[in-house]
Amino acid sequence: MASSNERHSRKMAKAIRKTIKQSQPPRAPRASLDQSALTQVFDDEHGRTYRRVLEEAQARALRFALGGGFAVSAYTSFWRSTKDIDIYVLPSDRDAMIAVLTDAGLDDYYDQLPYDREWIYRGRHNGAIVDVIWEMANHHAKVDEAWLTRGPEVEVDGLRLRVLPPEELIWSKLHILQRDRCDWPDALNLIYVAGEDLDWDYLLDRVADGARLMAGVLSAFIWLCPGRARKLPPWLWPRVGLPPPPPMPTAEFDLYHVGLIDSRPWFIPALTAEPFQ
Repeated sequence: MASSNERHSRKMAKAIRKTIKQSQPPRAPRASLDQSALTQVFDDEHGRTYRRVLEEAQARALRFALGGGFAVSAYTSFWRSTKDIDIYVLPSDRDAMIAVLTDAGLDDYYDQLPYDREWIYRGRHNGAIVDVIWEMANHHAKVDEAWLTRGPEVEVDGLRLRVLPPEELIWSKLHILQRDRCDWPDALNLIYVAGEDLDWDYLLDRVADGARLMAGVLSAFIWLCPGRARKLPPWLWPRVGLPPPPPMPTAEFDLYHVGLIDSRPWFIPALTAEPFQ
């Protein structure tokens, strides 16, 4: 347990950061994303189900943002085929969004495969799955306004859709570190493509007591991408308790280290760029 002096120091540090942040000009709007990677999302039968749900939600003026593979593909410009689509809503809107799925012809997936209904509703139609999410799976945090407003919008086949902010997207993936599933590769890809533009101070405030997990991801990032890690804010490393990346000229990423993690194609820069340029 932290001593009173440690708690006081943390409180003072947070107040100083807040003062500095308030004195800075507003952050520029996020740049438009390369939407070419999303053109496939509505191409097949599953996509037509997704489109029907999204159009009906917009017709009912429900606010939402898309996460999961759709959001990761939006930021990385690399399409990852997925059997589902994740729709994030405020807890107060969950019943209204569930009604959209029901009226669009989707059945509750619980009848086939039970799941925790405290944080998610899963609708299913002809193999397509639509997840309505209002809370983290571990119940650590609920979706709030920032999840639905800070992210950029993309236009896909005539539909204008908002995606989760990269900070919330990374935050939501930190705790997915299970024996049969790990979302850290998504977090590493997101840091590679968006790390220089992330609001790291905001993200670390969001992560709060999960800072050790964030340090774990960043430690792996330095090992995988020493050159790209050097482009992140210098103050970030002492803030999470890590030494800074190597100062000498290094490659953007280390293809050998990427292969040691997984020989299958998982790291997007290794698929789309030369590692030693």
